[in-house]
Amino acid sequence: MTTESKQDTRPNGVAMLLGAAMVALLLGGLTTFTGAIAGGTSAAYGALAGTLIVVAVFAFGTFVVNAVAGSMPTVSLLVALMTYTLQVLVMAMVFVVLTRSGLLDDALDRGWLAGSVIVCTFAWLATQVVYAAKARIPAFDLPSDQAGDAAGHTVSDPTSDGHEAGAQ
Repeated sequence: MTTESKQDTRPNGVAMLLGAAMVALLLGGLTTFTGAIAGGTSAAYGALAGTLIVVAVFAFGTFVVNAVAGSMPTVSLLVALMTYTLQVLVMAMVFVVLTRSGLLDDALDRGWLAGSVIVCTFAWLATQVVYAAKARIPAFDLPSDQAGDAAGHTVSDPTSDGHEAGAQ
C-alpha cells in the first residue's frame, strides 16, 4: 500500500512567473546592451522598452491565470484564452500609442524594439514550457473520503455499517 502525501504537489505559479521574468529580463538586457553598441542610444532605448513591455504584459497575464487556476480550476482554460487575447490587444495598443506619439521615430528605434519584443516573448514562452513540463501536476484527485488499494479499487470501510466486508 502507498501512503498519502502530506505536501501539496500543485505548483503555485510564482516560480514560473519569476523564472520567466528573469530569463526575459536577462535576454532583454543582452539585447539592450547589443543595441547600445550596434545602434546607439535610440536602439538601446527601443530594446529596453520592448523588454519592459513584454515583461509587464506577460507577468500580468501569468499572474491572472495562476490566480484563477488556484481558486477556480474549472474556468482556468477560459481565463487563459481570454488573457491571451487581452495580451495581444494590449501589445497592439502599446504599439499604436508609441507610433502616434512619435517616440518610434525619435527616441526609440523601431527595429530594436520589435526585435526585443520577439526575443523576450520567445524566452518567456520557452521558460513557461520548461516549467510546465517539469511540474508534477496530477491528472485527477481522488476524493478524500475514499481509500484505494494498489490497483485503484475502492476499499470498503468495515466500520461504516458495523459489519466486515464479505460477512453475512
